[in-house]
Amino acid sequence: MSAAHVRRDGDVLRIEGALDRAAVPAAWDGLRALLAGATTVDVTAVPQVDSAGLALLAELAAAGLRIHGAPAGLAELAAAYRLDATLGFGPAA
Repeated sequence: MSAAHVRRDGDVLRIEGALDRAAVPAAWDGLRALLAGATTVDVTAVPQVDSAGLALLAELAAAGLRIHGAPAGLAELAAAYRLDATLGFGPAA
């Protein structure tokens, strides 16, 4: 897979490309440099995520950023890890 690319557009961080195990370390480095003042992470240009991508997005959501978009694999992985729609842990059942 090709590397994910990260850019900032106002208060939105935009990720393009697959968020998989190979791409996440470089994506995280790029995101950390752009986090200050960001409110949203746009993943509409991410075709798919794996568990490493989910972990990255969950970490960003836990830091208070809104995740916009639903790449292939995100809903299934979030359900498997029992994450809610905001990629956080919902109330215990």
